[in-house]
Amino acid sequence: MKLLRKLLWTYMPILVIMPLFFIVLSLVPNRYASAYRDTGRKVFIKKEAGGYKLYRNGRPFFVQGASGSAFLEQLREAGGNTIRTYDTLGLAAILDEAQKNDIAVIVGLPMPMSVYRDYFYADDEKVNAMTEAFRHTVTRYKDHPALLMWCLGNEPVMTWKPGYSAFYKAYNRMLNMIHATDPDHPVTTTVPNFNIAQVMMIRNKVPGLDLISFNTFGKLEQLNGQLEKYDWLWSGPFLVMEWGAYGPWESELTAWKAPLENTSTKKAEHYRYMYDKLMPLKHPNFLGSTVFFWGAKQEVTPTWFSMFSETGGPTESVTVMKELWKKTGHDAGLPRLKYMLVDGKGARDNLMFRPGSARSAEFFLEGDNKAEIASVRWRIMEEDWYKNDKRKRPPATLLDTLAGMSNGRKLLFKAPAKEGPYRIYVSIADEKGNIATANTPFYVLK
Repeated sequence: MKLLRKLLWTYMPILVIMPLFFIVLSLVPNRYASAYRDTGRKVFIKKEAGGYKLYRNGRPFFVQGASGSAFLEQLREAGGNTIRTYDTLGLAAILDEAQKNDIAVIVGLPMPMSVYRDYFYADDEKVNAMTEAFRHTVTRYKDHPALLMWCLGNEPVMTWKPGYSAFYKAYNRMLNMIHATDPDHPVTTTVPNFNIAQVMMIRNKVPGLDLISFNTFGKLEQLNGQLEKYDWLWSGPFLVMEWGAYGPWESELTAWKAPLENTSTKKAEHYRYMYDKLMPLKHPNFLGSTVFFWGAKQEVTPTWFSMFSETGGPTESVTVMKELWKKTGHDAGLPRLKYMLVDGKGARDNLMFRPGSARSAEFFLEGDNKAEIASVRWRIMEEDWYKNDKRKRPPATLLDTLAGMSNGRKLLFKAPAKEGPYRIYVSIADEKGNIATANTPFYVLK
């Protein structure tokens, strides 16, 4: 009984105050609404009957975009109209190339996450330096015709926890500076999925943002329901800034925690399903999306999110986006991989080999594959995601382990001599350079 009274005494204020807070918040008009007035700005968000629309140069603009900074000509050819960058490196060239291809640019302004409140945001000198750096960037590029909007931070974490006043003060300072320096373009930020707490803190602590952008992968299927259920919390405009293949954090794992990656063919099917069936295309406040990732990117593997190879070969996902954006028919002439087997087994079999042992790998094509395979590339890479940054490029390809091909689809190789986790990759290409990829993790155990 004493314990129960102690718990009630401790948590009763929270149980009473939190519901009252949500009730009061739901009754307060969304403070961002007054920001959406057409005052002759180049880009603005307009509240119309039943929802919001984005306008660019006086015309409605729906974002059909991608995250990245390269292959802008291919983006235009696929029907895309927007690229989203993560930083300002080479921004002048990106904006110029985008303008040449009639592509709009969402410029990412990178900033430390809120967890660095003591190291960074409590240091006036550091905050001043970042604010002035952003001011210089905004001033330099605010009149570029390719600019669409600014994205202040990528998942900076709008936390509800106490002790973050320095972060919110600095964030609002930079946000206000951008608006004052460039009133012609909206400002957004990103949150992972529809995070109720972070959306609440944006509404309460950062009311000056013009819209919210969601980074969401496997949880995209929940977004429509969350937007409807919590419209009292956020009924403003939004973008889906990152979406695409299931993330490594959402995938099956081997016994040594290596995530299992789908083939590029399976990913392409996933892109089509997500956009057609899960994307909130009919939501009145939806301003568009940017698919992830338009280029080649190392994240756990070199192929996980990459819609292109390192040399620019497009995967089937690029063609799928063209079908979705331009409403074209399905292109059945691309290389399509079904799966890969190593010693006749799949990745779920937790493949463990002795050093130097003779092994084989083989890939299998989908039954409806109609493409002529012009080239096959095999690679074995050591993995170190378990001890280092998952975005760090793996050690060099171990070409000495490759013993040769027994036929067009089967590789004979020797397991590496060094103990540890590895992954074997295959990339097949047709005569036009379209590629399909697959990989299988394995472990060398002495």
